[in-house]
Amino acid sequence: MGTQIKLTATDGTSISAYRADPVGQVRGGLVVCQEIFGVNVHIRSVCDQYAKEGYVAIAPAFFDHAEAGVELDYQPADVERGKVLMQKVSMDVVLKFVAAAGQIAASAGRVGIVGYCWGGTAAWATACRLSGFSAAVAYYGGGIAGMLNEQPKVPVIAHFGEHDHAIPMTDVEKLRAAHPEVPVYTYDAGHGFNCDMRGSYHQPSAELAFSRTVEFLRKNVG
Repeated sequence: MGTQIKLTATDGTSISAYRADPVGQVRGGLVVCQEIFGVNVHIRSVCDQYAKEGYVAIAPAFFDHAEAGVELDYQPADVERGKVLMQKVSMDVVLKFVAAAGQIAASAGRVGIVGYCWGGTAAWATACRLSGFSAAVAYYGGGIAGMLNEQPKVPVIAHFGEHDHAIPMTDVEKLRAAHPEVPVYTYDAGHGFNCDMRGSYHQPSAELAFSRTVEFLRKNVG
């Protein structure tokens, strides 16, 4: 369904991205932000899933900024490599490519952003710092707790697993307290519950979160 495209930021630097286009009605654009495993098979399938819902979905390959063509699995060694690569790509770099992806996606109408893990934090940062977006969805963004002093400019929803080894529920409660306007959903699941390639995948939670996300996008993007 998808194609590889090139994203060029305002400073002239470029990375690759995966783009999935709807077959039927186009409802809007969506930037899909990767976990720490690159734009791998799973993230491409996520883009395809949103394309089926009517969104032009674009997933920037943020790791290209440090090393081109990285696609990781979910074994312990992949986790460690992903963490190392993530440290080489600052949030400022991530956001400049989110902005570039958003400009392309805007050809489809209003634009939202959805992110997972590292990408969930990027979705929150996008909502707070960038213009041109109409909505943001953050799945288990561990870095959000460190950015609670920032105010989203657009509607946001957040999804967390109640048994997340990396994100304590105390951080989730801090988000709720600091931003009562943000719907925060929790699930009887762990970190990465949306990814059907991980041992932590929890189908009921993934399906419920996706239905809530699509309803939210319908309301705020199209």
